[in-house]
Amino acid sequence: MAGFEKLKSELDALGVKIVAASVDPVDKAKEVAAELSFPVAYGVTRAMADRIGAWWEERRAIIQPSEFVVAADGKVRASTYSSGPIGRIEPGDVVKLVNFYDKQAAKKD
Repeated sequence: MAGFEKLKSELDALGVKIVAASVDPVDKAKEVAAELSFPVAYGVTRAMADRIGAWWEERRAIIQPSEFVVAADGKVRASTYSSGPIGRIEPGDVVKLVNFYDKQAAKKD
C-alpha cells in the first residue's frame, strides 16, 4: 500500500481513487491507515470477500491479495488474484494501464 501512497498524486491526476480492505480489526487497520491518505476498510469477512469476488484463504481466515481496477462505469477493467506477496498489481502499472485506456478512448473520439 505504501507504493500506492508514493504515487498517489500521479494517480489522483488520472482520476484514480484508491481504497484498501483488510481482515484486520479496527485498531490494526488504523495503524496501517495512519501512514496512508486513502481509506482502509477493516474486518472483512468471508461473506464480504465472496461478494467482491476476492479469494478467501480458509486456513488463515484471511483475504488474499485481490486487486481490481474499476472504470468510472463500475465495470472491472483489470484484476489480479494472488496466493501471496508475489503477483500484485504495482502502482506504476496502474498508471500505465489507465494511460493506455485513456489513449484508446481518445482514438475512438
